[in-house]
Amino acid sequence: DLVDAIRVVAGGGAVIDPKVVEQLVKSSNRAAKSPLDFLTPREREVLGEMAQGKSNAAIAGTLVLSERAVEKHINSIFSKLHLSEERDVNRRVTAVLMYLTDGDAGHTSRDVAARFPERP
Repeated sequence: DLVDAIRVVAGGGAVIDPKVVEQLVKSSNRAAKSPLDFLTPREREVLGEMAQGKSNAAIAGTLVLSERAVEKHINSIFSKLHLSEERDVNRRVTAVLMYLTDGDAGHTSRDVAARFPERP
């Protein structure tokens, strides 16, 4: 192995230890995490209900929570997704768009549309 590595380097190439490559790939994967990965399962449920266009009261009814609990979950979602209270930004819409477009979330707009057909 050492002789082969010396030949490669002498020929102008480079030799990288496979363990180093593995560590680089692992750290790269960790860095590429979606902010949605930091949501709790309950926060994901609330966000999924938001994606259906439900009001806080409707979400509370569906998930058997108080409206105040729903509000707390939504505020936590906004915080974890780094959605500040800017005047020109609707945080609820932004959070839903992140949820629907995140490939790792396991939910796409097509999935949501299939589960919840358009209203007449």
